[in-house]
Amino acid sequence: MTRRSIAFAAVLLAALAALAWWAWPDRVADNGAAAGRPATAESVARGAYLVRVGNCTACHTERGGVPFAGGRPIETPFGTVYSTNLTPHPEAGLGAWSREDFWQALHDGRSRDGRLLTPAFPYPNYTVVARADADAMYDYLRSLPAAGEPNRPHRLRWPYRTQAALALWRALYFERAPRLEQAPAAGRERGAYLVQGLGHCSACHGPRNALGAGSNLMDLSGGLIPMQNWYAPSLTSPAEAGVANWPLAEIERLLATGVSASGTVLGPMAEVVLHSTQHLARSDLRAMAMFLQSLPQAAAPAVQPAVPTPREMAERGSKLYERHCAACHGARGEGVPGAYPALAGNRAVTLPVTANLVQVVLHGGFAPATAGNPRPFGMPPFATLLGDRDVAAVLTHVRTSWGNRAAPVAEVDVVRQRGTTY
Repeated sequence: MTRRSIAFAAVLLAALAALAWWAWPDRVADNGAAAGRPATAESVARGAYLVRVGNCTACHTERGGVPFAGGRPIETPFGTVYSTNLTPHPEAGLGAWSREDFWQALHDGRSRDGRLLTPAFPYPNYTVVARADADAMYDYLRSLPAAGEPNRPHRLRWPYRTQAALALWRALYFERAPRLEQAPAAGRERGAYLVQGLGHCSACHGPRNALGAGSNLMDLSGGLIPMQNWYAPSLTSPAEAGVANWPLAEIERLLATGVSASGTVLGPMAEVVLHSTQHLARSDLRAMAMFLQSLPQAAAPAVQPAVPTPREMAERGSKLYERHCAACHGARGEGVPGAYPALAGNRAVTLPVTANLVQVVLHGGFAPATAGNPRPFGMPPFATLLGDRDVAAVLTHVRTSWGNRAAPVAEVDVVRQRGTTY
């Protein structure tokens, strides 16, 4: 190693150390919220509700494992992150954590020992969570049975696993929200608080750059969910998933049941409805609906001219649709109200990103079973029945028939997604 290289490395390390020092937060006085303060039954119940709002069980419960005991692998473009144990076990979980420690994790993305947490834990969203809500969540998690499942070390590639890299990421992309003691109680402000904070909607519905950072918590313009190959459509586009023109009751119904007259949730959003939004209080559903309805909408895209489909693909797609799809979705894509969605005029069918259509045909599509829709209709998977060329052909038929005007689906797009596991 040359002297110049050594000098450069020393300067770089000094810069990273200074950056880490700069990024270190000021500890805020606990104001009486120390771990020794007994939790009340009201606080525990409120915390249980808020933990559901945040859908914490989805990540912090391994499939078939103890609730909130962690261990679920979360694949990212930078390696695998394993969720942590949130039960009050003294070594493996939160048993030794104070309320201040828990607040620091949510508000600043730091563990009890000061280590920087990976942003796979959506602390950029949780930084807006009010202190009173964080304390209630802490009280609930401390009331759970202690589970001794040890935390698994992340398998992130270098340099993403280093604290220096996380400090640099935070300096570039993380902004702490001002300390908020109490959350808004109702109305659009309450909806904005839930969507931006515990709901962490921008974590899926916002675009991300090459380093996995979103632009801001209000950017809900759509994004491809890393490693899952599901596209979370834009909530600010009338051509995608914008609901500015929906009645409030229909938005509430979709969040509460997973189905409405205007749409059905599938894929990752079905899990959100199953574990989280169906359990929201009516007032919070209305608040979220009000906020989503009020989002500024992008201009509707110009109607595109019909894209000619090669004759062989068109014939193949038409025959496949008649054989496998028409019995449920209708000969002209009209669907069956309350059971099978219409494909004609369906904006989910004509999205510019075709990832969701390919996923549904390959792996099936099922709305969540909810109190308001306990026996949802679903679509079986066709991964073993249809080849990549067949999937591309039938989807192209759907996207270019009955007034739908969207680009064909390429066979290579199906090939790319066939190996996904979600």
